[in-house]
Amino acid sequence: MSLTAEEILAQLNSLANPENLAGMAHYGINPQGALGISMPTLRGIAKQAGRDHTLAKQLWASGLHEARILASLVDVPRLVTKEQMESWVVDFDSWDVCDQVCGNLFDRTPYAYQKAIEWSSREAEFVKRAGFVLMAWRATHVREAGDERNFVKKAVNWALRGIGKRNLYLNRRAVETAMELQANNSKAARWVAADALRELSDEKTLQRLH
Repeated sequence: MSLTAEEILAQLNSLANPENLAGMAHYGINPQGALGISMPTLRGIAKQAGRDHTLAKQLWASGLHEARILASLVDVPRLVTKEQMESWVVDFDSWDVCDQVCGNLFDRTPYAYQKAIEWSSREAEFVKRAGFVLMAWRATHVREAGDERNFVKKAVNWALRGIGKRNLYLNRRAVETAMELQANNSKAARWVAADALRELSDEKTLQRLH
């Protein structure tokens, strides 16, 4: 039996950790309407809830910080409309909600490329950020990493390393992508991953990004 929005919201409120709010603010996360719940906990709740488009919309409508992140984890990408994306993006009030929704959901819709271009030219701070975050996600989802041709796999590797050295956010995303590629059946994909991880996890690289 799937969870209802009311049950999930009650569960979120029971897990509130006010001590984490100061840490969130330290990293530039807007603590307004937040409960201080960790991402691993939210992902656990999302797994329990399963995919549910209606539930996602109900969670988003609550206005609760963590509920909106959770909405991005349970929504069904193929059911998301351009109108929904426009409605949600104007509600972004914190970089972490923006990044999670774009990475968990918007990037997986058929409209990701279109919205990345449109939003990157808008003036609203988090709408503009959403445009560039979508671009980052599109870039780090390396489709051709399994191409065994030498010059192709080297170019894929170069792209992944280049993206991961732009800033800490993209470094984390590139490392996550490389780790996913390590589990790929393709020898080329595993080579791309191993070579990229050596540079992206290098202490000198991380010190420069910090």
